[in-house]
Amino acid sequence: MVRSMTLSATATAHSASQDAANASLHAAIADELRRVRNRVETLAEALVGDAYFVEHYLEHLQGFDMIVQSTDETAAILDRLAAGTDVHAAIAPVRLGCVHERLHAAVRKG
Repeated sequence: MVRSMTLSATATAHSASQDAANASLHAAIADELRRVRNRVETLAEALVGDAYFVEHYLEHLQGFDMIVQSTDETAAILDRLAAGTDVHAAIAPVRLGCVHERLHAAVRKG
Protein backbone atom coordinates (compact mmCIF):
# COMPACT_ATOMS: atom_id res chain seq x y z
CA MET A 1 0.00 0.00 0.00
CA VAL A 2 2.78 2.44 0.93
CA ARG A 3 4.63 1.60 -2.30
CA SER A 4 1.57 2.32 -4.47
CA MET A 5 1.05 5.66 -2.69
CA THR A 6 4.70 6.54 -3.29
CA LEU A 7 4.42 5.62 -6.98
CA SER A 8 1.24 7.67 -7.26
CA ALA A 9 2.89 10.69 -5.64
CA THR A 10 5.90 10.31 -7.94
CA ALA A 11 3.65 10.10 -10.99
CA THR A 12 1.73 13.18 -9.86
CA ALA A 13 4.95 15.14 -9.31
CA HIS A 14 6.24 14.05 -12.72
CA SER A 15 2.97 15.10 -14.35
CA ALA A 16 3.11 18.52 -12.69
CA SER A 17 6.72 18.92 -13.76
CA GLN A 18 5.81 17.97 -17.34
CA ASP A 19 2.89 20.43 -17.32
CA ALA A 20 5.22 23.22 -16.19
CA ALA A 21 7.74 22.30 -18.88
CA ASN A 22 4.99 22.32 -21.53
CA ALA A 23 3.75 25.71 -20.33
CA SER A 24 7.27 27.14 -20.48
CA LEU A 25 7.77 25.74 -23.97
CA HIS A 26 4.44 27.16 -25.19
CA ALA A 27 5.37 30.59 -23.82
CA ALA A 28 8.84 30.43 -25.39
CA ILE A 29 7.42 29.46 -28.80
CA ALA A 30 4.93 32.35 -28.54
CA ASP A 31 7.84 34.72 -27.92
CA GLU A 32 9.71 33.31 -30.93
CA LEU A 33 6.66 33.84 -33.12
CA ARG A 34 6.47 37.45 -31.97
CA ARG A 35 10.11 37.92 -32.95
CA VAL A 36 9.32 36.57 -36.43
CA ARG A 37 6.28 38.86 -36.65
CA ASN A 38 8.42 41.87 -35.76
CA ARG A 39 10.97 41.00 -38.46
CA VAL A 40 8.25 40.52 -41.07
CA GLU A 41 6.67 43.85 -40.08
CA THR A 42 10.02 45.61 -40.38
CA LEU A 43 10.56 44.10 -43.83
CA ALA A 44 7.05 45.03 -44.96
CA GLU A 45 7.51 48.61 -43.75
CA ALA A 46 10.73 48.91 -45.74
CA LEU A 47 9.03 47.58 -48.86
CA VAL A 48 6.05 49.90 -48.49
CA GLY A 49 8.54 52.77 -48.67
CA ASP A 50 9.53 51.66 -52.18
CA ALA A 51 6.99 53.10 -54.64
CA TYR A 52 8.04 50.70 -57.41
CA PHE A 53 7.52 47.68 -55.18
CA VAL A 54 4.13 48.92 -53.99
CA GLU A 55 3.01 49.59 -57.54
CA HIS A 56 4.08 46.20 -58.87
CA TYR A 57 3.72 43.87 -55.90
CA LEU A 58 0.80 45.14 -53.82
CA GLU A 59 -0.74 41.65 -53.52
CA HIS A 60 2.52 40.37 -52.03
CA LEU A 61 2.45 43.12 -49.42
CA GLN A 62 -1.00 41.88 -48.41
CA GLY A 63 0.61 38.47 -47.88
CA PHE A 64 2.92 40.06 -45.31
CA ASP A 65 -0.14 41.29 -43.44
CA MET A 66 -1.60 37.78 -43.41
CA ILE A 67 1.68 36.38 -42.06
CA VAL A 68 1.72 38.99 -39.29
CA GLN A 69 -1.90 38.32 -38.32
CA SER A 70 -1.46 34.54 -38.38
CA THR A 71 1.70 34.78 -36.28
CA ASP A 72 -0.09 36.98 -33.73
CA GLU A 73 -3.01 34.55 -33.50
CA THR A 74 -0.72 31.56 -33.09
CA ALA A 75 1.34 33.27 -30.40
CA ALA A 76 -1.85 34.19 -28.51
CA ILE A 77 -3.03 30.56 -28.63
CA LEU A 78 0.27 29.40 -27.22
CA ASP A 79 0.03 32.01 -24.45
CA ARG A 80 -3.44 30.72 -23.54
CA LEU A 81 -2.21 27.11 -23.55
CA ALA A 82 0.75 28.10 -21.37
CA ALA A 83 -1.72 29.63 -18.90
CA GLY A 84 -3.55 26.30 -18.71
CA THR A 85 -6.48 27.10 -20.99
CA ASP A 86 -8.31 24.16 -22.55
CA VAL A 87 -7.39 23.53 -26.21
CA HIS A 88 -10.84 24.43 -27.56
CA ALA A 89 -11.03 27.59 -25.45
CA ALA A 90 -7.51 28.54 -26.57
CA ILE A 91 -8.56 28.33 -30.22
CA ALA A 92 -12.02 29.94 -29.84
CA PRO A 93 -10.89 33.62 -29.95
CA VAL A 94 -8.96 33.20 -33.24
CA ARG A 95 -10.30 35.82 -35.66
CA LEU A 96 -8.75 34.55 -38.89
CA GLY A 97 -11.30 32.11 -40.26
CA CYS A 98 -8.82 30.00 -42.22
CA VAL A 99 -6.53 29.57 -39.20
CA HIS A 100 -9.49 28.89 -36.91
CA GLU A 101 -10.76 26.12 -39.19
CA ARG A 102 -7.36 24.48 -39.67
CA LEU A 103 -6.72 24.39 -35.94
CA HIS A 104 -10.15 22.97 -35.12
CA ALA A 105 -9.64 20.33 -37.83
CA ALA A 106 -6.29 19.39 -36.29
CA VAL A 107 -7.87 19.04 -32.84
CA ARG A 108 -10.66 16.88 -34.26
CA LYS A 109 -8.08 14.57 -35.89
CA GLY A 110 -6.07 14.20 -32.71
